[in-house]
Amino acid sequence: MSKVKTAFFCSNCGYESTKWTGRCPSCGEWNTFVEEVIEKSQKDNKIWKGYGAEKGDVRTIALHEVITTGEKRIAAADAELNRVLGGGIVNGSLVLVAGEPGIGKSTLFLQNGLWFKEMIVLYISGEESEQQIKMRADRLNIRNELFYLLTETSTQTIFQEIKKLKPKLVIVDSIQTLQSSSIESSAGSVSQIRECASEFQRFAKETGTPVFLIGHITKDGTIAGPKILEHMVDTVLQFEGDQHYAYRILRTLKNRFGSTSELGIYEMTGTGMRPVSNPSEILITQKEEQLSGISIAATMEGQRPLLVEVQALVTQSVYGTPQRTSSGFDLRRLQLLLAVLEKRGGFHFGMKDVFVNIAGGLKVEDPSVDLSMVSALLSSYEDVPLPQHIAFTGEVGLSGEIRAVNRIEQRIAEAEKLGFEKIIISKYNQKGLGKHQFSIELVTMGRVDELYKYFF
Repeated sequence: MSKVKTAFFCSNCGYESTKWTGRCPSCGEWNTFVEEVIEKSQKDNKIWKGYGAEKGDVRTIALHEVITTGEKRIAAADAELNRVLGGGIVNGSLVLVAGEPGIGKSTLFLQNGLWFKEMIVLYISGEESEQQIKMRADRLNIRNELFYLLTETSTQTIFQEIKKLKPKLVIVDSIQTLQSSSIESSAGSVSQIRECASEFQRFAKETGTPVFLIGHITKDGTIAGPKILEHMVDTVLQFEGDQHYAYRILRTLKNRFGSTSELGIYEMTGTGMRPVSNPSEILITQKEEQLSGISIAATMEGQRPLLVEVQALVTQSVYGTPQRTSSGFDLRRLQLLLAVLEKRGGFHFGMKDVFVNIAGGLKVEDPSVDLSMVSALLSSYEDVPLPQHIAFTGEVGLSGEIRAVNRIEQRIAEAEKLGFEKIIISKYNQKGLGKHQFSIELVTMGRVDELYKYFF
């Protein structure tokens, strides 16, 4: 009998150690080491040999000898997915999609797989039966004769089926349920996730087949499994949203083939995920009466301009310590803006409770929202409504100046498209900006006190 080989792995970062230690030397977490069997079989795991375009002999090559060819991308029927991936699905790419349970990951990729009518798509599920997936597909009401299901968790069996079927796209739901026979530990363990992802990575690169891996997240919001899982894949997508809202956001965290600041917006309906082509209209609520503390910010998410509604409520503090509550906006940024208004404008927010919210459940990190947030705070402070036809874009500095923001033309064009009559911008954004090209009126300002005099 050969001795069983075991090792200790950090469940947080995947660091490997020969013995148990209390604190992980890699990530610094305490009590995260678990013992796992690592006895690997010596047999060759390349079951897919002979499938697709195999790579030639490995040899060293000079950089100038490499022949560059344009990236061939598969265009999905979903425009939002194409945008997030950087223009379509790259052949041989490995994409990891993570999100909260019940957010709609399986629905989104089942729907996208069914939309590929001219190529064979294989959907591998280790979590649901064929009947469950068929029920969801019936709800989506999309017919596709080239869409195949496989409910299996063994990677050995999966690759044998892949070799028979020869699909052009593989969707795995989910990577945490798969198990490789070359490692004798349970599914979902650090070593199993790493080995299964490694097998799919070799398969994708050697055959040129794109693979989508759907993954779970832990209770603190990080992707389940070792950190190395995110390093192995080409693209990491985060599918997020509030369960109380119908809207979902597909955000890029890592992308070797495009920008990492893109996002796609979907609406959850009874018949699946509906891509939202004009999110500005859904993020601005239609109001019949004017209310104080509401302003519209022209912001950018990646290459996409968005108009979002910023809401602020300033009330007299009942308790000794004033409250600062923020939803969708950085709390430290809010405290900074309040300090600027207190110091540079003489507004006494020190004895006021302040509550701010970005409507629609969106989280905004663009500093150009500062000007809109300051306007909403002053509007609620004075209890005077702002005109509904005005948008704001500008960053507020510590000395109370309104700073220039990037891609100002796209922000102005978006406000103009949605029917706004005026947009307040920084006077430092005037360089290279021709006023004649916009029908919307541009109001330029240099300081926060000018903003107060203009409205109040």
